[in-house]
Amino acid sequence: QLRRAIEECKRVILALPEQSERQKDAVVRLIHLRLKLQELKDPAEDEPNIRVVLEHRFYKEKSKSVKQMCDKCSTIIWGLIQTWYTCTGCYYRCHSKCLPLVSRPCVRAQVSHQAEYQLSICPESGLDSQDYRCAECRAPISLRGVPSEARQCDYTGLYYCSSCHWNDLAVVPARAIHNWDFEPRKVSRCSMRYLALMVSRPVLKLREINPLLFNYVEELVEIR
Repeated sequence: QLRRAIEECKRVILALPEQSERQKDAVVRLIHLRLKLQELKDPAEDEPNIRVVLEHRFYKEKSKSVKQMCDKCSTIIWGLIQTWYTCTGCYYRCHSKCLPLVSRPCVRAQVSHQAEYQLSICPESGLDSQDYRCAECRAPISLRGVPSEARQCDYTGLYYCSSCHWNDLAVVPARAIHNWDFEPRKVSRCSMRYLALMVSRPVLKLREINPLLFNYVEELVEIR
């Protein structure tokens, strides 16, 4: 069936106008069909269902149709032809081949062991203090984008490469507590997941951190 589909796909490609969008889509389909055929000819060894890496507890995913991005290499996970895993604690996703390269510990463990927020607003110390390297994977970065663009996380104040910082947006607790500012800011992948896991934890003692806020926000007075 795959061989017949491949031959039919070839005929369709030749019949379609050169460089048209339909022809490009047909070429992509042909590539997927050939990869699937190769996979059947030379099946890989069965991957284990559970893998533990840096306190992540990775489970092999069964979904084939959902389009996901790999948190390690920042490329698409093709569920139809690639094996991939998701951490049940922090929802970190990656290809099977990327598992040995994972360098970010599971933030669920951090939430369990040290459930507290960074309460300084964007505590920047400068790229030089990071030796011009990503705060997470240690890849070389610079503000000029050579060899890789440095992206600042508004939560930690540290700089990350584009693979570890996807410009995700999140409310930063320090800005909310000190300025009552709930505008989402750009944060790294690690910070985004940490903040998502921490959002329902009652760890902020507001009367100790910023008691003056009760004088300006009516809702807080009612809650108190």
